[in-house]
Amino acid sequence: MEKRKLIFATNNAHKLSEVKNVEGLNFEILSLKDVGFEGEIPEDFNTLKENAMQKARFIHEKLGLDCFADDTGLEIDALAGRPGVMSARYAGPQCNSEDNIRKVLDELKGKIIRKGRFRTVIALIMNGQEHYFEGVVQGEILSEKRGEDGFGYDPIFLPACFTHTFAQMDLALKNKISHRAKATGKLIEFLQQK
Repeated sequence: MEKRKLIFATNNAHKLSEVKNVEGLNFEILSLKDVGFEGEIPEDFNTLKENAMQKARFIHEKLGLDCFADDTGLEIDALAGRPGVMSARYAGPQCNSEDNIRKVLDELKGKIIRKGRFRTVIALIMNGQEHYFEGVVQGEILSEKRGEDGFGYDPIFLPACFTHTFAQMDLALKNKISHRAKATGKLIEFLQQK
């Protein structure tokens, strides 16, 4: 039986790889590149949930196909929840992951309590209905980078009850415990009932 197609509304190859590597999905996950979409997707809201749905609606309206989108943020208690929804562009619009990490570490200098969490919200539009799935992983922010893999803030995020950062972790393990894995797991559970 041919798998149903579902677009993941992202241009981020790392995110796409993480979702495509999740087993047990009876849908073919297509990237924006797979469907020939190369434009920018707006993210104009102040919450992860609103941004995720804005991206899903944008692609759904453009292409008329079932799709999902996510938004992820690193929320640090000592920074009043920042960078949060601004995580990808925390150091400015032209910044990269190194710039963002540097800014977070600078702001945390001298802070003893460095607890935080990664939060992912996935917004799905399927058969004309909207659904949300959320995943959270608690941890702490290290004072220096550890590890070469992963992306974003992975080198400074130590998940609770683990001794390795996301950037030091085997991808298979990260895909079992990460915020995105948890949200994706809920999405997959939902899709498997369809």
